[in-house]
Order: sequence, then structure tokens, then C-alpha cells
Amino acid sequence: MERQKKVRVTKIQIIVLFLTIAYIIAFGTYYLMAQNYEFLFYVVILVALTAFVSALHLRFNFSTLVLIGASIWGFMHMAGGSFRIAGDRLYGYIILPIASSTSAAGTDIFRFDQFAHFYCYIVVTVMLFYITKPYLKEKVNGFSLSVLLFFMGMGVGALNEFFEFLPVLFLDNTGVGGYYNTLWDIVFNGIGALTAVIYLKLNKKL
Repeated sequence: MERQKKVRVTKIQIIVLFLTIAYIIAFGTYYLMAQNYEFLFYVVILVALTAFVSALHLRFNFSTLVLIGASIWGFMHMAGGSFRIAGDRLYGYIILPIASSTSAAGTDIFRFDQFAHFYCYIVVTVMLFYITKPYLKEKVNGFSLSVLLFFMGMGVGALNEFFEFLPVLFLDNTGVGGYYNTLWDIVFNGIGALTAVIYLKLNKKL
């Protein structure tokens, strides 16, 4: 393992952290007033993730772009349950009508929810690269590392679905969706992880 250098937290990174905390407080207040317990649960998860990513950054020195990307995802997730377009939650908004729920796909594609999953796992997989890199030898097979990162990203995605499943067990009404929704989430997680691997490869990091 490479010797860890002391991480210097920049002013921009501190601003990103404070903006993240600010929108978490704002959305948390909104969901509390709306008595939306599903998304209050997600607010708690987001608080934990913010602390976790901050701790990881101090150890693995994520780039500012990665931290901004993670903060943007958090905002997207919070906005998905509160913002509305034409009376429907943002998470259900169809960005590009590729398939409908009456087709073999079993759900509407391409929705904001699916885009959020795709985007999230680009960020997550790049983070996993930063975490893995210090433990690698100088000469490592790029293809093997690419496969490893892809499946690591998919593993985090499985954990994501576990946490999405918890509200279904305890709340009467949630926006989680059914079997088709879950599987398409996993598909877009995988596409996001693959996109991140390709990005890292093109930038000669793998």
C-alpha cells in the first residue's frame, strides 16, 4: 500500500460540504413538515453518507470534481421526492420515452429515477477507484482492475437496493416501486459503473 499523504482540504471542498449540509437541512425540514417518513429515512441515510464520504476523503483524497459529483447526486435524490413536474414527483418524470409500463420493459423508461441511478454509480465507481488505488501494485492488469471496479460498483448498488427495501417493510406507502423498478435500477447502476470504468480507461487511470 502506498504511504498516505496528508490530505489538504481546499476552500472549494469546504464550500461543497457546507452547501450539502444546507440542502440536507432544507429538505429534512420540508419532509418533516410534509410527514414524508420515507424521505426522512433517506435524509438520515444521506447524513450518514455525507459523514462517511468526508471521512473517506480525509484518507483517500478524492478530487474536488468527485466530491461535487457526490453532492449533486445527494441533491438529485432529495429533489426527486419533493420537486414536481405536471403534478408528478420528479423521480417519476420521463426524460426520454424509450419504453412504457405496458411494454415488455414493465416500467416507464427513461425516467429521472433511472438517470439518478446511472449518474450515482458513475460517481460511486470513480470513488471506489480512489479507494482501491493505494492498495495496488505499480503494475496491475488494467482489464482485471476494470472488472473488479465494475463489480464493486454493482455491490454498492445491491446495498442501495437493500436500503430502498427497508421503507417498504415499515411504511404503508412508498415510491420504491415493484420488481421491474428494482431490476431496472440495477441495470442502470451497472451502466453507470461501466461508464465510469470507460471514463477511467480513457483518462489512462486504468
